Amino acid sequence: MPRFVVVSPPFRSHAQPMSVFATALSTAGAQAVTFACGAEFADLAPGIPFVAMRTTRESNSGVAERTAQDARSARGLTDFLEATKGGAAAALLAQTRRRRAELLAAPEEVTRELSALHDRLRPDWYVVDQIDYATTLALHALDLPYLSYVTGHPTYLVSRDDQFFGLPQVWPSSVRPSPEELAELAAEVRLTDQALTAEFARLLRDLAPSRPVPPRAFALTSSHAAVVNYPELPWLPPLPADQQQVFLGHCTTPGPLDDLWLDRVRGRRVLLVALGTFLSARHDVLRTVVRGALRIPGLTVVVAAGGRVAELADLAADPRVFVESVVPQRALLPHVAAMVHHGGNNSFTECLQAGVPALVLPFSSDQFCIAHDAEKAGAGVCLDPNAATPEDVAEALGSVLEKPEPFAGLRDAVRAAGPDVGAARLLEVLRHG
Repeated sequence: MPRFVVVSPPFRSHAQPMSVFATALSTAGAQAVTFACGAEFADLAPGIPFVAMRTTRESNSGVAERTAQDARSARGLTDFLEATKGGAAAALLAQTRRRRAELLAAPEEVTRELSALHDRLRPDWYVVDQIDYATTLALHALDLPYLSYVTGHPTYLVSRDDQFFGLPQVWPSSVRPSPEELAELAAEVRLTDQALTAEFARLLRDLAPSRPVPPRAFALTSSHAAVVNYPELPWLPPLPADQQQVFLGHCTTPGPLDDLWLDRVRGRRVLLVALGTFLSARHDVLRTVVRGALRIPGLTVVVAAGGRVAELADLAADPRVFVESVVPQRALLPHVAAMVHHGGNNSFTECLQAGVPALVLPFSSDQFCIAHDAEKAGAGVCLDPNAATPEDVAEALGSVLEKPEPFAGLRDAVRAAGPDVGAARLLEVLRHG
């Protein structure tokens, strides 16, 4: 059986599912599995070897605003949050322009570290986050066998000439930039695409002049297989044809809810509100959601507020509202009636696995594609987070709470998949491929 090194960037929303998959590979019979990530994530995959490795300048240990960053990264987070207030196009423009200004973090160092790691461990395969471009480039430069892991929407696998990373291919019903905004965004993502490709070419000339230069850097992916942390929905756009995709459905592990939280939710109809490790800083949107939710009689609201607990202290005075910095989302989901989230991959797939309908408030990145899929699957409804009123929130929540058995077929399909099934399937693909 093959030996693996699973390399994750130091972001909890990426490291958590990738560590679960690393453990699943070990359980499925891989000869050896090592998990490599920032040192702060050493506890994520107990029972398998860990290597401290940092592949990006920025990191996020769980609450972005509280994670120690250098001044440039901290300023970038502040600028991004401000951009989200301008709407979808403004947020996406800010993201692609920043991507272009800071294309890769220390690719030479990442290449040296991977080379030394390979000399020491000699794995048969690396598993690398599709959007960890420095690591993907290093593996390509070193000509080491790797598999891509998609932590976001499947369209992170760029497969067509008219597809550009950072430009959503689909949009939810309530968030639709104007034609002028889309034209500006399309022009900017093309510039970023060209800039990263040129940077790849420059680095390969220095690091590995004999290795081929990818025609497009964002399209560089494993030629063998990709593990996709997502359900295989029938309407997904085409994916790379020369690569096997293994869809996980979800990448979570069950966990018990402690007594404190059980006491809080027992016998109550609960709404969970969590906008992710970055966007919890949008306390203005959290406030709108809570005010809308409290219009529904008998509803208890649990809010993950990150570093903005103090800004919502007045709402927490209501006995129906619990505001915490961090909540045990995966353990809470089986106990809640609905969830409000930002369209993050983990929240979407965890809700599907738990059979929990959602109100999706997408801000940036792939969240618009995921919100579209939630709507089309009947797994939730979407609102524009910058335009929604408490009345809008109450109406939207009412529509998802009244469904007695939402998306049961998709829920069952997602539950039948998961990391253990996906790991076994990947080993089978590698055995026969």
